[in-house]
Amino acid sequence: MLKIDHVNAGYGDLQVLFDVSLEVNEGEVVALVGSNGAGKSTLLDIISGFVPVLSGTVEFNGVDLSKVPDYKRTRMGIAHIPQGRGILNTITVEENLLVGSYVKSARASRAKNLKASYDRFPILYERRKQMAGSLSGGQQQMLAIARALMLEPKLIILDEPSLGLAPIIVEEVFDIIANVSKTGVSMLLIEQNLIQSLNVADRGYVLETGRIVMQGNAKELLANEEITKAYLGI
Repeated sequence: MLKIDHVNAGYGDLQVLFDVSLEVNEGEVVALVGSNGAGKSTLLDIISGFVPVLSGTVEFNGVDLSKVPDYKRTRMGIAHIPQGRGILNTITVEENLLVGSYVKSARASRAKNLKASYDRFPILYERRKQMAGSLSGGQQQMLAIARALMLEPKLIILDEPSLGLAPIIVEEVFDIIANVSKTGVSMLLIEQNLIQSLNVADRGYVLETGRIVMQGNAKELLANEEITKAYLGI
């Protein structure tokens, strides 16, 4: 579904990514893990069209994304949940969800998907008339995921969904991610939290200083001594 092939990219004279290749197949959860500053968010910005590539290709369902404006990538079924969740604080929870179905292909199913969001996240139904900015961090992450699902996406990209959350809430958020993955939506999960992300993923890639240094089955990566020593200190 998503194919990144030998991509080099950066900002001005600063190169951030070096010969990066990565794939996400249909119905698959792929984790991209790495420390802060490794280049994870830059890769996401390339997929969403915010940062151009210097060389290499990015394809989505066989379409070269370099030829697709950023605003049209959402219409193709790519939902990007950025760091900080990106919800609209000064409108209600329900209005945030309705914003998620703004593309033409999702409008016909708006009512059905709104009900599905409330069934999946009852707390959002309880607080549907509240300003979104008044929600807790964990509830805001639920809202961000629910809003992405309103798009009826083929691929959801999550950038550091555990950032700034208490450990008990992190567990809840990853449970939600695992449940959403069972619906068949492909997911690309970018995280510093190695254990949690690889536990919900099918496959994983390790990014260090802009380079993919390891990839493979998620469970095998979790058992890899090099990774646990580098990222967990054990």
